[in-house]
Amino acid sequence: MTSGSSGNRDDARAGMLFALVGFASLSIGDGIIKSIAGEWPGTAVAALRYSFGAIGLATILFMKEGRAGFRLPMWKAQVARGFFVAMATVCFFSAIFLMPLAEATAIQFTSPMLTGLLSALLLKERASKRIWIATVVAFAGVLVVLRPNIALLGWAALLPLGSALGMAFLMIFNRKVSNSGSGLLMQVLVAGFAAPFLILAATIGHFSGFAPLQVGWPETSVIARCAFVAVTASTAHWIVYTATTKASAATIAPMVYVQLIMALGIGMIFYGDFPDAVSIAGSALIVAAGLWLWRQRQIKPRREVPPMEGTPD
Repeated sequence: MTSGSSGNRDDARAGMLFALVGFASLSIGDGIIKSIAGEWPGTAVAALRYSFGAIGLATILFMKEGRAGFRLPMWKAQVARGFFVAMATVCFFSAIFLMPLAEATAIQFTSPMLTGLLSALLLKERASKRIWIATVVAFAGVLVVLRPNIALLGWAALLPLGSALGMAFLMIFNRKVSNSGSGLLMQVLVAGFAAPFLILAATIGHFSGFAPLQVGWPETSVIARCAFVAVTASTAHWIVYTATTKASAATIAPMVYVQLIMALGIGMIFYGDFPDAVSIAGSALIVAAGLWLWRQRQIKPRREVPPMEGTPD
């Protein structure tokens, strides 16, 4: 064994470990957000979380690069990134307020398949049979997971799909701006553009007359939890980014599913959400579709689906 191959293996292990920690941290943040259900609207929670994130990340960028670090490359794509991450976050936070965390997380994992289809439509990339097969299997899993929630919640049960769609569009626009600036600048811009969209959504919700969206002054604990999630989510994304510098995105992609395991555990331990066998089977179909697609890309790599991302914390 050469020292080079040993070093590559060590880097791959380190990358997978970093990814594991990063994705697990995102689920912990989701669990904390769920604890705010009934105390403040999901729109307001999302707005405060991203406002904290934008201010904190901008401060770090200023400390590292000064005023010169603040640039706005491809501004239309940056605005789109902010809009779609705002859409994904509002839908996901609202979903986990209403339904079990693990089920909302599982449905959100359809975003890589949606990205593949959107890439074919918007970027003129070929969507192979593999993408179509994975998409059909994943959405069969979604229908299984949603079966009791639609009867209970109505159209609100489709919120996780809205989140997955927002994340899919975000990944499309991430690819457009991928070489236009540093990872930190890209985080600053997506948070900076998402925050105004989320504040607008919270304002519209407040004046809509719909009681659950009324925004009152939050308890100190709500503010603290939003700030904590802003810090931990930004840190988690940095950890996942670090993982990609040590191992390929394809190597670490399967680690994203630790979020589902964490979400399942958090839901059962802290919220008494015990999924039945049918919900577990539906979630397993979604995960299997994602892993199968990842495996096929390993066997015959193509630029069909970008690396998986976690939930929109």
